Amino acid sequence: MRVSKDISMRNRLNKASGRNDAWFAAACIIGIAGLGLCSEARAQDVSANVALTSDYVFRGVSQTQEDPAISAGVDLTKNGFYAGGWASNVDFGDDTDAEVDLYAGFRPEVAGYALDFGVIGYLYAGQPDGADYDYVELKAAASRAVGPATLGAAVYYSPDFFGAAEDEATYAEINGAVSPADKWTVSGAVGRQWVSSDLDYTTWNLGAAYQLTDTLAVDLRYHDTDQHDFGDIYGARAVATLKAGF
Repeated sequence: MRVSKDISMRNRLNKASGRNDAWFAAACIIGIAGLGLCSEARAQDVSANVALTSDYVFRGVSQTQEDPAISAGVDLTKNGFYAGGWASNVDFGDDTDAEVDLYAGFRPEVAGYALDFGVIGYLYAGQPDGADYDYVELKAAASRAVGPATLGAAVYYSPDFFGAAEDEATYAEINGAVSPADKWTVSGAVGRQWVSSDLDYTTWNLGAAYQLTDTLAVDLRYHDTDQHDFGDIYGARAVATLKAGF
C-alpha cells in the first residue's frame, strides 16, 4: 500500500502498467491550471504550489527511498467547492516513477467548525504489471480555532487500498497548529493507519514552518512510526521542505 510499500510485496510484482493513466492525469492537471490561470475573472479562485523536499514522506513513510522529491499542484475553489491535482516523483524500488493525485470536495463552515468532505484518487506512473497501486480514498475532516491554536481531526477510508491484495484501509489523525510569533507556525499530528492485511501502524510528526516571503516558506519536520520492523522507509527522519504558493 502507499503507506506500506514493503519491499517483499513489490518484488513479487512484474513489469510496467498504469503509466498512461497517470501521465494522462498529469496532463489534466496542467490543463486545469491553464484554463484557470488564463481567465482573469477566475484568477482569485485558482492557486498553485511547487515544493522541493529532502524526502517525500506520506503518513510517516518515505515514498522516495529517503531521497529528495519535487512536486507541484493546482487547486480551483468556488463557493466552498474545490478540485485540484498534485504530482511528485516517487521511488518504490521498481519502475514506478511518479504519483499523480486528483481530488475534489466541499468545505463548508458549520457552527465555527471548518469541515472538509472529499474524494482523492492516487495514480502511479510506471507501476509493474499486476501491482494495482492506484486507489481512491474518501475523506472527512474538521478543524476549529481554539484561542491562538487550530485543532483538527480527519478520517480517510479506501475500500481497495494500494496494491493487489484488495485491502480495505482506514487512516485517522488528530492535528494541531499554532503561530507563536510573526511568520512562524508550529504544527504536528498523530495518526493511525489500519489495513485489513494486518499492516497497521501509528505515525506522528512535529515541525515548524517559517514564511520567508509572501509566496515562499520553509518547513523543518520530524517524522516517525512505531513499526521500524516494516523497513527503513518507516524509520525516524528529519525532513526539510521549501514550498512556493501562488
